[in-house]
Amino acid sequence: MSLTAGSRPDGTRPAAAVEEPVAALVRTAAPTKQRAPGGRIPWRIRLRRDRMLILMTLPAVLLLLVFNYVPLLGNVVAFQDYDPYVSSNGVTAIFHSPWVGLEQFTRMVDDPLFWDAVQNTLVLFVLQLALFFPVPIALALLINSVVRPRVRAVAQAIMYLPHFFSWVLVVTVFQQVLGGAGIIAQTLEDHGWSGFDLMTDPGFFKFLVTAQSVWKDAGWGIIVFLAALSAVSTDLYEAAAMDGAGRWRRMWHVTLPALRPVIALLLVLRVGDALSVGFEQFLLQRDAVGAGASEVLDTYVWNMGIQNGDFSYAAAVGLVKGVIGICLVLAANKFAHLLGEQGVYQK
Repeated sequence: MSLTAGSRPDGTRPAAAVEEPVAALVRTAAPTKQRAPGGRIPWRIRLRRDRMLILMTLPAVLLLLVFNYVPLLGNVVAFQDYDPYVSSNGVTAIFHSPWVGLEQFTRMVDDPLFWDAVQNTLVLFVLQLALFFPVPIALALLINSVVRPRVRAVAQAIMYLPHFFSWVLVVTVFQQVLGGAGIIAQTLEDHGWSGFDLMTDPGFFKFLVTAQSVWKDAGWGIIVFLAALSAVSTDLYEAAAMDGAGRWRRMWHVTLPALRPVIALLLVLRVGDALSVGFEQFLLQRDAVGAGASEVLDTYVWNMGIQNGDFSYAAAVGLVKGVIGICLVLAANKFAHLLGEQGVYQK
């Protein structure tokens, strides 16, 4: 009996010789994914493959469109002399209001109150960025260094609890501590000191609102940074310790580089909100310190649009604020790419 190539004297073939033609037959019969010239799967195939995921996210997308993007069409009133009373319906009044072009924007540039609001907004943003942003990082590092899990969980819960408080409650708590009838003022008055009231001091107002923001929202940042710290391998700390690195060097060379992508992402988002330093927080304390210290762009739009009924001018200010915010996000994200970080989106 003649032997074929790769066969044994008993007529059998090695396993590798049998598997090779079978694998080739499977590869030939198996359906291959059609790929585009660039190696990417066509969108029709990806759509059919991910249709269930798309259906799951469809309700969230619809809510986003209805409540976030459809209202953007109302920005057309920034180029009109909008009057909601020219028609029986406020929506159809858009089609009956006269067009004025860039008149509202010219008025905005010539308004000194607008520039005062811009100045207060930028000063508060820089102050909050310098004082508020490092606090969650420092507290996250402190909580992460606690060995006992129960103590760590309790500390994290206590620091995160003010995040659920409304601004009315936050301002009330600070009023009871730093106000003219608060604990500190009463204690100083018992010792012969009177007139202590930081809640009505316009010069201290920017530090006051920054302290309120730190106390209220630092817990949310702590959770974000703790999640990033949990992904750091303990082998890196052990290797650094074996190389003679102390606690501070391990934090500088292991911990902070692990937090760098999260820090870059949150900084980009924070810069995008540079012109949105707060609304309810400032509106609640406006009467106590005056408009000169508490007027920011959000409250300025509220006063012009809602209180004064100047909807077109308020829409123009809000439109400029949104455009500048987008430009700041793009610039900050580009800067993150230059530093080697992903930012909000990849290159």
